[in-house]
Amino acid sequence: MARIQEKKQRKNIQIATGKVYVNASFNNTVVTITDEKGGTLAWGSAGKSGFKGTRKSTPYAATTAVDSVIKKARDEYGLKNVNVYIKGPGPGRDAALRAIRSAGLRMELIADVTPVPHNGPRAKKKRRV
Repeated sequence: MARIQEKKQRKNIQIATGKVYVNASFNNTVVTITDEKGGTLAWGSAGKSGFKGTRKSTPYAATTAVDSVIKKARDEYGLKNVNVYIKGPGPGRDAALRAIRSAGLRMELIADVTPVPHNGPRAKKKRRV
């Protein structure tokens, strides 16, 4: 017979400064909030916010994802200041930045960490539609 597992209680930790990672691809926008050491506090995406298919790749979906993640981080950890790291060329990158600004968090740093190849391996063939 299976044992009933007890839920672990979270410690009520207050974190003033955190990092927001926005990964904006062409298909989705993923947002992760971490503490200064890199431990995940909250995460969300356009798909987790209820958008499916091509609607995930809209700026509005990115805004909704950022709002839900920031609300969770602020309620549980008291987050006030953030460093923002944006990766990817997707349509949600500017919308996510605007949503963070309008949420009232103080942005100390905005960095674009999109990986750019220094002419690595040969690219895939161009798509013909």
